[in-house]
Amino acid sequence: MVNHRFLGSSGLKISEITYGNWLTHGSQVENETATACVQAALDAGITTFDTADVYANTVAESVLGDALKGQRRESLEILTKVYWPTGPKGPNDAGLSRKHIMESINGSLERLGTDYVDLYQAHRYDTETPLEETMQAFADVVRQGKALYIGVSEWTADQLRAGHALSRELGFQLISNQPQYSMLWRVIEGEVVPTSRELGIAQIVFSPVAQGVLSGKYVPGEPLPAGSRATDEKGGSTFIRRFLRDDVLARVQELRPVADQLGLTLAQLAVAWVLQNDNVASALIGASRPEQVVENVKAAGVEIPAELLARIDAVLGDVVEHDPGMTARNAPQARPA
Repeated sequence: MVNHRFLGSSGLKISEITYGNWLTHGSQVENETATACVQAALDAGITTFDTADVYANTVAESVLGDALKGQRRESLEILTKVYWPTGPKGPNDAGLSRKHIMESINGSLERLGTDYVDLYQAHRYDTETPLEETMQAFADVVRQGKALYIGVSEWTADQLRAGHALSRELGFQLISNQPQYSMLWRVIEGEVVPTSRELGIAQIVFSPVAQGVLSGKYVPGEPLPAGSRATDEKGGSTFIRRFLRDDVLARVQELRPVADQLGLTLAQLAVAWVLQNDNVASALIGASRPEQVVENVKAAGVEIPAELLARIDAVLGDVVEHDPGMTARNAPQARPA
């Protein structure tokens, strides 16, 4: 079964594997399959479920809410996010203004079928809204009982520091960051993780399998597998493109002996690897089939010996992205329209 870890310096525990429904619920898979995946997660001991209002333009929240009906609410941790455009995408339908946050939390709660979310996250940093306005709105959401804790996603170290300081002044806890992190994408290690450790902020990491590349199913010189994320025209292919280089794919294949030594698949090795970082509270997994959930949770509780961690580093070598500046460079420079 899946273990649980404290989220930052808070008293909240979340499952070390979080089930997320980005790019699946409401878009890639039918609702019946989505519900089966959620049930598989529950059966495996996963209690933490992550979504966002922007996923499938709010539909993913509704699908998750329906899938969790009948479950004891107190036994779940439900996470959602706000920032990206939703609805008809009018001038105030995006960003972290007070207006958008207060309206978005109400919409998310209605779609999820719950009175509160355990963690409400700023899905990106809003360069066009004063941070004081954003954090005051989050403080009010917490005081109204609509969210228990506040987190962010893909914020830089400086943004985390500023947001954390304001949250303390306003009387609530900023306890988490949700960045991309994998064996191939380690940009948070240089600045974000050290700052987070200092501030009591934990990481809930997405794409631990690098959009599926670390599963080993993409082989250099061979056609892309039919039905894979790399062939998904609804958005999946956009995010995986940076990893679909022959030099990267060849190095991934060289990790098979490491996975075999641990009795893991390559995908399980990838999830287990991110969980070795003591600042990571949970790894986000998605699934288009219940069997994928069952397989991924086998990474929980695995301890990778230091010599094998060093071997992974040696195999991957210079195909790993370490540049901490990538967090800022990949962030939106203006509020999305």
